[in-house]
Amino acid sequence: MPHVTRRAAIAGAALPLAALPGAARAQQPPIRIGVLADFSGPYRSTSGPTSLACAEQAVVDSGLRDRGFRIEVLQGDHQNRPDAALALARRWLDQDGVDMICEVNNSAVALAVANLVKDKDRIQLNSGAASSALTGAQCSSHTIHWTYDTWMFANVVGGASVRAGGDSWFFITADYAFGHQLERDTGGFVTRAGGRMLGSTRFPFPGTTDFSSFLLAAQASRAKVVGLAMAAGDMVNCVKQAHEFGLTRRGQMLAGMVMFVQDIRGIGLEAAQGMLLSEVYYHDLNDRTRRLATKILARTPDNMPSQEHAGTYSCVVHYLKAVAELGQARAKASGAEVIARMKAMPTDDDAFGPGRIREDNRKIHPAHLFSVKAPSESRGPWDFYTLKSTVAAEDAFRPVAEGGCPLV
Repeated sequence: MPHVTRRAAIAGAALPLAALPGAARAQQPPIRIGVLADFSGPYRSTSGPTSLACAEQAVVDSGLRDRGFRIEVLQGDHQNRPDAALALARRWLDQDGVDMICEVNNSAVALAVANLVKDKDRIQLNSGAASSALTGAQCSSHTIHWTYDTWMFANVVGGASVRAGGDSWFFITADYAFGHQLERDTGGFVTRAGGRMLGSTRFPFPGTTDFSSFLLAAQASRAKVVGLAMAAGDMVNCVKQAHEFGLTRRGQMLAGMVMFVQDIRGIGLEAAQGMLLSEVYYHDLNDRTRRLATKILARTPDNMPSQEHAGTYSCVVHYLKAVAELGQARAKASGAEVIARMKAMPTDDDAFGPGRIREDNRKIHPAHLFSVKAPSESRGPWDFYTLKSTVAAEDAFRPVAEGGCPLV
């Protein structure tokens, strides 16, 4: 009988345990998801902590931890600065083993991170930025644009307003990539529908709190519709000040191009009533959206999940379905393989229901046109919207052939 050393005996005894699938996964580096968002700036309420809660809830709902998968969720504040965001994202990918970055609710940051994840064969699931360039000429093989974009908002809100008689427009625009793209996209829909663009004024972003000079320019234009190409705190401040100026009493209509339930709560129904806006998720839309909202409110009781938050939940859910099919090791080894698996599977979740990822890496689902309720119509906190119409997924987003994406 051959001599067996004590070390060999111990190693041999460990073999049966390591051969178990769950134990093997436990020895591998974990799947790491980085939520890169605004945790301290003007978009904190529509991004940040509640997006983190949605990512964590998506991990729970996937059930993968119960099956032995190791999954960690990290958070990082991009500070609305591409340089700061890139430094953090590079550290995540090079040192911390992050496999997928999501949220990224700043278009300039998102476009910069798209190049980085492609170079590193990792993934960006962009659930926060709105620039349609992410699926246009600057589309990337390793970035999927998830929730909404400027083209969709312009399509749903811009066209509807012109059809309702708002055939002359003036824009108040945030002076960065997101605002510029939103103004261009909406202007195209306005002119194609027979309306006129009378001009625009741009305010410095971030840091503007006094919108009086910009509102005076809009008032002087005599445009029937004042399009607000901004979001979050800027939107709240601008609409409140527009109400004080009496713009709507003088016959001008405000069009909130990118709005969230947090914005309406901050503005108040008295000032916001009658505004048209588009969202792809509303917590009181159906039984599935209500179920998701209940889960997230248990984590962030003071903040109802918005469409941006819902997008983070949805993209993490689908990402983890691909991870489950590929296995932990293969999912960490190749971002390109994970992207391919995600595109091959239809999407379905409580945020948006059924959908799919197109060849230009645009994730599509229905979009909804809402009007803001009057105070007398609201039944309680967060009851803000009346559904006006729903645009089917295939019609809500820019056609693939018009985007100029080199992936197609």
